[in-house]
Amino acid sequence: MTFSATFRAAASITLAFACIAGQAQSGNPAPMTPLAHPDPRIAGISAAMRKVKSPSWAAISPDGATVAWTARAAEGTQIHLTSVANPDPAKEKIVTPSGATACANAEPIWSPDGVWLAYTSTCTSKEEKPGQEQIFLWNKASGESKQLTHLSGLFQDVAWSPDGKSLAFLFVENASRNAGALAAMKPWSGVVGEDGVEIQRIATVSVADGKLTQVTPATLHCYEFGWSPDSKSIVYTAAAPPGENTWWIAQLYTQPAVAGAQPKSVFDPNTTPGPMHGLQLAVPRFSPDGKSIAFIGGLMSDQGSTGGDIYLIPASGHAEPKNLTPNRPATPVWFAWEDVHTLGINEDVRGKNHLFLYNIDTKAEDPAFSQTFDQSVRSGGIKGAISGAKNGPNLALIESGFNQAPEVFAGPLNGLKQLTHLNDGLKPTWGKSESIEWENEGFHVQGWLMYPVNYDAKKKYPMIVSVHGGPSASIGSTWAGGGALYSALGYFVFSPNPRGSYGQGERFTQANIKDFGYGDLRDILAGMDVIEKKVSVDKNREGLTGWSYGGFMTMFAVTQTNRFKAAVAGAGIANWQSYYGENSIDQWMLPFFGKTVYDDPAVYAKSSAISYIHNAKTPTLVLVGDRDGECPAPQSFEFWHALRAEGVKTQLVIYPNEGHGFVDPAHVQDRNERIVDWFEREMPKSRE
Repeated sequence: MTFSATFRAAASITLAFACIAGQAQSGNPAPMTPLAHPDPRIAGISAAMRKVKSPSWAAISPDGATVAWTARAAEGTQIHLTSVANPDPAKEKIVTPSGATACANAEPIWSPDGVWLAYTSTCTSKEEKPGQEQIFLWNKASGESKQLTHLSGLFQDVAWSPDGKSLAFLFVENASRNAGALAAMKPWSGVVGEDGVEIQRIATVSVADGKLTQVTPATLHCYEFGWSPDSKSIVYTAAAPPGENTWWIAQLYTQPAVAGAQPKSVFDPNTTPGPMHGLQLAVPRFSPDGKSIAFIGGLMSDQGSTGGDIYLIPASGHAEPKNLTPNRPATPVWFAWEDVHTLGINEDVRGKNHLFLYNIDTKAEDPAFSQTFDQSVRSGGIKGAISGAKNGPNLALIESGFNQAPEVFAGPLNGLKQLTHLNDGLKPTWGKSESIEWENEGFHVQGWLMYPVNYDAKKKYPMIVSVHGGPSASIGSTWAGGGALYSALGYFVFSPNPRGSYGQGERFTQANIKDFGYGDLRDILAGMDVIEKKVSVDKNREGLTGWSYGGFMTMFAVTQTNRFKAAVAGAGIANWQSYYGENSIDQWMLPFFGKTVYDDPAVYAKSSAISYIHNAKTPTLVLVGDRDGECPAPQSFEFWHALRAEGVKTQLVIYPNEGHGFVDPAHVQDRNERIVDWFEREMPKSRE
């Protein structure tokens, strides 16, 4: 069958499924039938994993003396204040409105002078909509909190103006869903693309009187922003709505921080002739003197999964941006200005985090301020963000690794000390892990190997290869991450960062352009060869799984190799040609494929599993949410339908009211049980 004929046949299948899906969405979906006999070990392992207490936010005060951090408790999310010099739990303060506890208090940020702590809370009066977050201010002198806002809608990324007189945030007034593409899409209804479009704007609120001002126009959907040092202007990334689809073509804007001001486009990557052409923008920040704007630019496949090089452009625009970090063998994911000559940077380097000070004039690191962490480090908010004191060298961050439960640390970079002891005595229920590196086709590739619990080198163990999403992303070391569940059940788990991933510079990240499923799969197979020579893997019991791009890689790989004995494809993409017209985020595809599917269908067919479906022999479980806008359910239906037609063992499970990222704990548990059950049944232990 030709590619065009395959496309027409797939379109008919997709249309039929869309009709069925539409009928199902018109009423309440039928409850899912649970797995008949889930592995009894999973419940216990999952319960042990849930014992971890995970701090989700850490903000250090301007003087570097106090860290505000959050963690979930039985009553709700709590904000704790801990002294850096004397981190005594008995002396911690809890911040909450009027002593209320049965609610969520989160995302604390200090005012520039350290007098106020702004935070979000659902501890509101009865007059407010239940569950609606509002911004509160806690006063350091009085120890009391006051409600500042009376919003209706969703907001995020609250930031103080440098003069401390107002707060800015991203705001979707009267929102019905989260603004991002990961959330469940609305059921299809009405005039598609025109009815009910929700715009995320930048709003400010006055600290003095709580006055709310919508600053940016309703014609632009805003994604990230930063204040100018004089508090009079903002810089932001934005594009025309709908917002879940246009982040990939966002421009860089500046404007006065007042209502009705005219936005000024200072940089458009869609029209630039330079190296940023067609790439994405993130983390825009004014320089301390207000004369320049720095941002991260690169090939990014998802908003929030930030990575690339750091560029500098005059605040007035009218110039090509200058690459400040050219040819680094790593991927900056976050930065902050220290002074007009220096940036503090957090970069992904082969699956690890590297924090350092960087002179933008000399392109040199400060050896006195440089440290690499085997664990993941963050403080909350933007990926990889670190909280630094305004006055002095102290930082606050959260460390988490495969074998280190998350805790808050603070102090100077080379003298960080542990502030919290939330998880003392908590031991992993899974096996040890290590970074694995190998060479393939001129690339140096890295990944993570997690051993089976209680590993005995004299025995043979099955292995699950887990491919991350993206592809512009990476897998790092985090508590209970990297397939820890499978390790706890006696599997090796290999989590590769093949070409297309972050961690080794833009050349590596861009190495899979127009090559999805080929070079990256060869990198993964080469990594498996290295592991098989190192540890006692049972080559007859190797499985493959992944979600999103990892789901695509799973679908594609089983049409390219019979090496895997079982596969589980989560929210995958079977046919890039039909996918182009089905998803809610088609703009992300152009940088990777070069042209639209209508202009170059062959390059899309080249990487489509459906094009090679006659080669598939691997038993494959297919999982997806019915309201997934990133990787719509018809893609999973199409793959499952094709496998059935080819006589390949398969099963399709569709989860009701779920988007790309599952939120229902029962569905997450069911998904885990089904994945384990599939691998256990399709890769049974041989009788020896």
